Amino acid sequence: MTVSLAKGQKISLEKPGGGQLSLVRMGLGWKAVQRKGFLAKLLSAGREIDLDASAVLFSGGRSVDVVYFQHLTSNDGSVRHSGDNLVGGAGDATDDESITVDLTRVGAEVDQILFTVNSFTGQTFQEVEAAFCRLVDETTGIELARYTLTDGGPYTAQIMAKVQRTPAGWQMVAIGRPAGGRTFKDLMPELLKHL
Repeated sequence: MTVSLAKGQKISLEKPGGGQLSLVRMGLGWKAVQRKGFLAKLLSAGREIDLDASAVLFSGGRSVDVVYFQHLTSNDGSVRHSGDNLVGGAGDATDDESITVDLTRVGAEVDQILFTVNSFTGQTFQEVEAAFCRLVDETTGIELARYTLTDGGPYTAQIMAKVQRTPAGWQMVAIGRPAGGRTFKDLMPELLKHL
């Protein structure tokens, strides 16, 4: 059963029936807003939106690694990016980009992984629809949680969620915080506020 996440909501990454999840995928999907009217469609024709998913790994409040379209695998191999999608999809709830995390292989020093979305081409989220972030148990394919990017606004980035290590195991926290920036680097000051 999928949990529809609200900002700030936390879910434990525990399998139904007990035991910790070992392999999770954070999926991102989107499509460009379809303009209405002949002139609007003509002016926006061919307008592609390049959203980028990134995962920033933290240890004790400092960034120790990042996975994004130019660095597809973390240094320890535990986090992998599917590759850069430059245009989005059809808005049909499938992932256009994804980041897979092998929680059993994440370095012991890493205590949090923050997931971000940026509009690399600079369009705002007012020009994006059907955008979502979801967490999937990669071993079963079951969707565990979904966060919908609603209420598009005049910003170019979103801090989606974080996965954090707790004494009881890994936990996901939905953040859903709008921000400005075309890459994860632009978001670093804002990311530090969510550690």
